[in-house]
Amino acid sequence: MATLLSRLGRFSFRRRRLVALLWLALLVGAAVLAGRAPAAPPNDFSMPGTEAQQAYDLLEQSFPELNADGAAARVVFRAEDGKVTDAATRGAIEDTVRALGDGPQVVRVTDPFATRSVSEDGTTAYAQVSYAVSAAELEEDSRTALQETVERAASPELSVEAGGNAVSAMPGGHSSEAVGLAVAAVVLVVTFGSLLAAGLPLLTALLGVGVGALAIKVLAAPLGLGATTTSLAVMIGLAVGIDYALFVVSRYRAELARGRDGTQAAGHAVGTAGSAVVFAGLTVVIALAGLSVVGIPMLTQMGLAAAGTVVLAVLIAVTLVPALLGVVALPAASLETGLPGDDSKPVSTTQRRAYDLIADGFGPGYNGPLTVVVQAGDTGDTGDTGDSGDGDGGDPGAARAAEEVAGRIDGRDDVSAVGPPRLSASGDTAVLNVVPAASPGSTETTDLVHALRDPEFERASDARVLVTGTTAMNADVSQKLSDALPPYLALVVGLAFLLLIAVFRSLLVPLKAALGFLLSVLAGLGAVVAVFQWGWLGSVLGVTEPGPIVSIMPIFMVGVVFGLAMDYEVFLVTRMREAYVHGRSPKESVVSGFEHSARVVTAAAVVMVSVFAAFLGSEEQILKTIGFGLAAAVLFDAFVVRMTLVPAVLALLGRSAWWLPRRVDRLVPDLDIEGERLGRGAHGGDDAASDGESVGAAAGRLPVN
Repeated sequence: MATLLSRLGRFSFRRRRLVALLWLALLVGAAVLAGRAPAAPPNDFSMPGTEAQQAYDLLEQSFPELNADGAAARVVFRAEDGKVTDAATRGAIEDTVRALGDGPQVVRVTDPFATRSVSEDGTTAYAQVSYAVSAAELEEDSRTALQETVERAASPELSVEAGGNAVSAMPGGHSSEAVGLAVAAVVLVVTFGSLLAAGLPLLTALLGVGVGALAIKVLAAPLGLGATTTSLAVMIGLAVGIDYALFVVSRYRAELARGRDGTQAAGHAVGTAGSAVVFAGLTVVIALAGLSVVGIPMLTQMGLAAAGTVVLAVLIAVTLVPALLGVVALPAASLETGLPGDDSKPVSTTQRRAYDLIADGFGPGYNGPLTVVVQAGDTGDTGDTGDSGDGDGGDPGAARAAEEVAGRIDGRDDVSAVGPPRLSASGDTAVLNVVPAASPGSTETTDLVHALRDPEFERASDARVLVTGTTAMNADVSQKLSDALPPYLALVVGLAFLLLIAVFRSLLVPLKAALGFLLSVLAGLGAVVAVFQWGWLGSVLGVTEPGPIVSIMPIFMVGVVFGLAMDYEVFLVTRMREAYVHGRSPKESVVSGFEHSARVVTAAAVVMVSVFAAFLGSEEQILKTIGFGLAAAVLFDAFVVRMTLVPAVLALLGRSAWWLPRRVDRLVPDLDIEGERLGRGAHGGDDAASDGESVGAAAGRLPVN
């Protein structure tokens, strides 16, 4: 591996103009294709195999007019003096409802007075606006018309706010990423003492995420990649892109200082540090791609897109970085979970204000109603979403069954209201709107979902009862992710353990790496819970409303942190093993490897923490949570686990740290991560000079401590 990468590094250095031109052409080509590509679809929150998803599918089949995938907005009215039923106020609301109905792509607007969507005290009312298309297909004119209508309707006597996925997102820029890049630039300048050398990792990282983001935009429509996918890919791509380039540039500078010319230094840097980059990147890709086993489309999209940006970062590090070094050679020489809703948005947004108005005027449960689907006489097979009636005549018992189910639900203390049953056109299916007494993210509402799904409740009703809605979907997501976490961990840790055995030719070093990773994940998740769930330092970090953690965050964090933890393990321990195979004693190897790697690993960790922490400025709760969790986990992993515990444990283990049974040794391929063959002149003289260590040791005759 080292030999192959060394040749690639020397080729890229010598043909630097060609390599740089190819990467530039790739960027331009991706930009052209992205400019012609359709918009990304909305995030796919479907959860195959869950009861909530079965209910959604049944609703689409039995009630196509509801357009479950269509964009929607909830416009909330609050009388500041008097009641919404007062003549003048009611007239203003009715005028607004008519204006909303005239908006582009609107198919239906509910009249709050006709639907009795008025609070008991008469101060608050709301109208539901439904659109013919999904949120991703909603034209900007439609969003603008909604916002302008809401703004015109507002007055000192009447507050009007709007929430839902049809409301335009808060105008945002890239200030968060800019802050992270600014900190990274300062760290790199301090590390290298050169503006050009410091700018190289930033330039290559930006190129990588640029190509990656454009590629995601091109593939968004055909592959159904959600809108959040690009942001997460940029986050991961920036972090690893800077780190990978940093390690190659740092090793290149070290080789120049040892007297090698530019071509030899580039070849040796890519052959050694580049090998570490390849295998570190491979562990990250394994962890991210492994998210596909969970079976949740959105998580799969996020993992594969981020893995793609990591692959680009690796390719850039071993090709473009050595090519650009021939330009800058002279200067260089010097855990409760849930999906995010309007309650997680800042209080300055109209969506959050609308949420609060509903909670104050009607009760917290009105912000997260449950949808209960009832089919009479079909309790035996919960996996069949087909019609259970008798054709066009329908099932005469469906209405009675729905009324009975509604009555039993309405009698519960944890239910605030139950809407009248609505029969499908075929007459065999009914749908109920159930308003919990508690807020959508509360444990009380989750318990209500489980109670309505209890087999005893279904049998007593003599009907098939399915529960869906956002809250029900959240419960299904949490359960599915909890069930998927053990096999996912086993897959990722197992594959990485085997990979690290080949990298380090040891059993104890990979085991130590895996245990350190688990410690870092627990520390990161603990920090997330303390801040985002318990509210510690919430005001400092911009967490306005502590609550459940975004459902997909823990398992996504496990995947990313595992890959990044293995990055530092490979970069740090590779130099220690390199010193060991070149004749140093085990303790001397730890000291030597730490001296060579500590500064670069520290810089890389600070850069990565800065990039992740910068996403705390994002308005998206999922990005804010993941950014903080990754920053906390990387900070702990780099400075506590890798920089403190790893050297201590290796020093205590001594020679046994590098022990590998002979039978296993014969089965494991020799990947030559340490570049032993480079030191023996395997390149026809390019790198014939040894590194000053024993040639006998380099050939594999390891010393006895």
